[in-house]
Amino acid sequence: MKFLSSMLLAAAVAEAHYTFPRLVVNGQAEEKDWSVTRMTKNSQSKQGVENAASADIRCYTSQTAAGVATVPAGAVVHYISTQQINHPGPTQYYLAKVPAGSSAAKFDGSGAVWFKIHTSMPAVDKNKQLTWPNQNAYTTVNATVPASTPPGDYLLRVENIALHLAMQANKAQFYLSCSQITVTGPGGGTPGPLVALPGAYKSSDPGILVNLNAIKPDAYQPPGPPVWSG
Repeated sequence: MKFLSSMLLAAAVAEAHYTFPRLVVNGQAEEKDWSVTRMTKNSQSKQGVENAASADIRCYTSQTAAGVATVPAGAVVHYISTQQINHPGPTQYYLAKVPAGSSAAKFDGSGAVWFKIHTSMPAVDKNKQLTWPNQNAYTTVNATVPASTPPGDYLLRVENIALHLAMQANKAQFYLSCSQITVTGPGGGTPGPLVALPGAYKSSDPGILVNLNAIKPDAYQPPGPPVWSG
């Protein structure tokens, strides 16, 4: 009986976690899981990253993807989740321009190259509880690639920061993926501010070490740089 109980508990824990294996661009999903989205180290365990200073906070990559998605500037993107996104917390999107001499399929995302293009903020439900866009859904919130994003190869990064245990240090859980994309369009913008991952977050940031039962919705401070909207 103890063995069966342990197995059931392990299954329940796995069901509470999720990965984002498939990018959707203007309603069109990538052909199959992990085809342009890089397979993450938690593709089987579904366990999130808890150390905000870990190199895994960048893309959590176990291997690069075979393909590269074409994403027009101004496109609407989101990700399909393997399970319900049932933990409270924000979803954020970043882009990193691939430097000259590399490609979306090879670049590891190192250096101060990341800029944020979207973050979601909470609201209050009828029970006066904080709720988050697309919580309990099987897709992440939509984000728009800014219309003035310069054309070229990029890494597109999504993260959902689960804050249900975040009143304890190093207990926020980061669920994330990176996709290999080529942005098309006239561009013309100057994205920024640019940050490094790891480097942009500290475990003590108020958006990472936070008691959701003790703050008002407009008091939540998402970690990382401000959003660049073009």
